[in-house]
Amino acid sequence: MSNRLPDFDAWAMFALVADRGGLSAAARELGVSRATVSKGLARLEARLGAALFQRHSRVLALTPAGAAALEAARALVEAGEALEADAREAAAAPAGRIRMAAPLDFGVDWLAPLLPPFLAAHPGIGLELLLDDARVDLVAGGFDLGLRIGRLGDSGLLARRLCEVPAHLVAAPAYLAAAGRPLHPRDLSGHRLLLYANAPNPRALAFTHGSGEAATVAVDGPLIVNNGRALLPALVAGAGIALLPDFLVGAALARGEVEALLPGWAPPPLALFLLSPPGRRPRRVQLLHDWLVAALSRRP
Repeated sequence: MSNRLPDFDAWAMFALVADRGGLSAAARELGVSRATVSKGLARLEARLGAALFQRHSRVLALTPAGAAALEAARALVEAGEALEADAREAAAAPAGRIRMAAPLDFGVDWLAPLLPPFLAAHPGIGLELLLDDARVDLVAGGFDLGLRIGRLGDSGLLARRLCEVPAHLVAAPAYLAAAGRPLHPRDLSGHRLLLYANAPNPRALAFTHGSGEAATVAVDGPLIVNNGRALLPALVAGAGIALLPDFLVGAALARGEVEALLPGWAPPPLALFLLSPPGRRPRRVQLLHDWLVAALSRRP
């Protein structure tokens, strides 16, 4: 390691001069004299043994050495700013508002009970929660965090897989007594399905057998809604067959109000993901992120 520390001030001046297109503009932004910026650049060039700007032209232009160093200089400034922000946050109690989105029923039943102890532990933090089964654009909506159930595509978001979310194909005994019990996924095409509108393709159900056989079948039925819980009354009343997550239909299964169908066949696996936009998370957001990871990494 060198006995001399890097000249961080000079590197920051260099990056600002390059980005603002001149020494005077950089000096005004920094609140120092033009001579101070010029001396900082001179110190840096002396240490490097190379010129960073071409000075024989009215237009300030980077030399090859300057162009090669610019991205690293910008990264150094960003790292310093982030370090200072982290240090300020660590020195103060976390405060501010967090915007979060989650599916409606999961949010009511499983997320909402986790929030009072978090808010009590961090009284300076406020939470704005949007509960919606539709897929929310976290970046466009200005959200800090989001919970999503499904199969995650390449979205550019930061994603943490928390746990699997089992789903069951079910029907009420009354429906099965009247319409018969499907024995293979292809039999579903002759049955009445209660459909969840926010599924990627609600009128096509896919299954895989333990033997490796796969089947996809086109389905339809008397009811399609954009909220899974709204299917339960019709399901229990015997209006049709539904594919629903365990956290919605598990209690009805346990009570015998519905029965699981197609043993040995499984729909594509679903998981619960905690998402956030790319980039650094403020401390208050990281605290909630870690709280949810600890609480939801086991299947609810």
